[in-house]
Amino acid sequence: MPHYVDGFVIPILKTSVPAYKKIATKAGKIWLEYGALQYVECVGDDLVKNFGLPFPKLAKLRPGETVVFSWIVYKSKAHRDQVNKKVMADPRLAKMGPEMMPFDAKKMSYGGFRTIVNL
Repeated sequence: MPHYVDGFVIPILKTSVPAYKKIATKAGKIWLEYGALQYVECVGDDLVKNFGLPFPKLAKLRPGETVVFSWIVYKSKAHRDQVNKKVMADPRLAKMGPEMMPFDAKKMSYGGFRTIVNL
């Protein structure tokens, strides 16, 4: 059965990456505890490309910002929905509300994806 993936692109100030990493590490443990198969957070390193739409342009980065690219893997969309319901009800995550995030949530891109190739 193909997996299901939630993907995120988050513009963030470079100076806020350590705070984000701390929060994401705690959040990731909660997602995995409730059954997510994988939780990955990556920060932009080699973003200026002469092909396609580079992440800085896609994310409309401002000076001093970079991109966090992340994903969470589930068994299926139904499994994702079950895991996320539990995660969102967890009081540990409630302590990490939007006001605690070191980025502007309005600039975050998020979506669910069906896996079409998984080698």
